[in-house]
Amino acid sequence: MLQLTVNDKNSFSVTQEDGHLVINDTPADWDASWQPNGLISVLYNGKSYTAIIENTDHKTKEVTLRVNGQVYKTTIKEPIDLLLSNMGLDTKAHQKAEPVKAPMPGMVLKILVSPGQQVHKGDGLVILEAMKMENILKATASAQVKAIKVSERTAVEKGTILIELE
Repeated sequence: MLQLTVNDKNSFSVTQEDGHLVINDTPADWDASWQPNGLISVLYNGKSYTAIIENTDHKTKEVTLRVNGQVYKTTIKEPIDLLLSNMGLDTKAHQKAEPVKAPMPGMVLKILVSPGQQVHKGDGLVILEAMKMENILKATASAQVKAIKVSERTAVEKGTILIELE
């Protein structure tokens, strides 16, 4: 059994019985085929859909799909992931947030967060000017801002810790 979570809200249990797909204990009437142009043609319960895989992250087991123009971020949990989660050993929950470091020498133009603020993966944290370009450094995972180690309009060297996350 797989557990699929779509857009961090809707969860589905998916199994295969006698070669047929079963979603939440209901048999699904479906068929899918890859098209020469890279699209996926899906026929599900009598309706036709066009899908494309936009991104896959094997480490986090996330797949981003675009179905008929709508984007769906799907997280996949295999039986071992479910077992570890039930045992309280969910590796995602125990990952330590790494501090945000300057990837190159530059000038801190603007700090976009404050201590205690909750941030999500992809949120902008700080704007660093380097080589006459503004670079927005983003959160690589959801975390809470523990401390800000620099102030605006200060020069930093490569590797300088800018923001600590927890």
